[in-house]
Amino acid sequence: MQVQAIAQFGEPSVFQTIELPKPEVIPGHVLIRVAATSVNPVDFKLRRGAMPAIAPEFPAVLHGDVAGIVEAVGEGVTTFKPGDEVYGCAGGFKGMGGALAEYMLADADLLALKPKSLSMKESAALPLVAITAWESLIYRAKIQPGQKVLVHAATGGVGHIGIQLAKWAGAKVYTTVSNEEKKAIARDLGADVAINYRQQTVEEYVAEHTSGKGFDVVFDTVGKDNLDRSFAAAAMHGTVVSISTRSTHDLSPLHANGLTLHVVFMLLRMLYGTQRAEHGKVLFNVAKLVDQGIIRPLLDPKSFRFSEVAEAHSYAESGQAVGKIVLEV
Repeated sequence: MQVQAIAQFGEPSVFQTIELPKPEVIPGHVLIRVAATSVNPVDFKLRRGAMPAIAPEFPAVLHGDVAGIVEAVGEGVTTFKPGDEVYGCAGGFKGMGGALAEYMLADADLLALKPKSLSMKESAALPLVAITAWESLIYRAKIQPGQKVLVHAATGGVGHIGIQLAKWAGAKVYTTVSNEEKKAIARDLGADVAINYRQQTVEEYVAEHTSGKGFDVVFDTVGKDNLDRSFAAAAMHGTVVSISTRSTHDLSPLHANGLTLHVVFMLLRMLYGTQRAEHGKVLFNVAKLVDQGIIRPLLDPKSFRFSEVAEAHSYAESGQAVGKIVLEV
């Protein structure tokens, strides 16, 4: 089969089109004929060599998100049959081949039937970000109706799903954006209030929107200095959830306000093979919400073919994308 692979870490130009053997289906797994994938930050970090401990062996086939058609099912798989249209985040890491290939071998527990109302391209944009947002807001923060929830980075991959999930859970949703165009997109996604963080300080928007009390839940999808801003934006006894905490911070604001901090690393179940069925369950629920018109993916207007993966990675790293970048076979 034809794949896009890397033989060393480096710039986007390290991608090469090569031939590899088509995977053989094994127990508990399905073989997917790949239709589409999407770019997540972890994909270009792996390509750069920033996370070598979880990178697949060379020649490495990257990308976790996949949408495609089941070609064959392994022994013990009862959830899927050949011909089913599925989606998931199911490989591209140590010990698991990725989606930048004609075929992908995937643990059936990591998959679900794709939303009926979405194309393969749209479905491929959802898995990693939807699972991350669900674990953060539904499992960890346990959002309650009426809470004030601040979601950072409205048009980011995780942020745009976070807005929609928080709204579905009954929260009043606030979000941060960098310009007027993104403010309009945030409102279209369901945010009650979009805050231009370049025009207001944390103290100013906390005063304006919470009378200085802070937000019940703050979802940090950015990390570094934004985690400190998230601490400052949270209400007393509030909850902060972050998906990017590889940095050093002063935790005294947590102590001063009795905050709860949750750290979410979505890949753990995949990497260690524990409770993988949770991912399939979340994707099943997400597909239902999509087909009910409650959640939809935000796709950048630019799309790419698999042969253009170098250009897709360059564009992703430029920071210019709005929503998810998708590649189709």
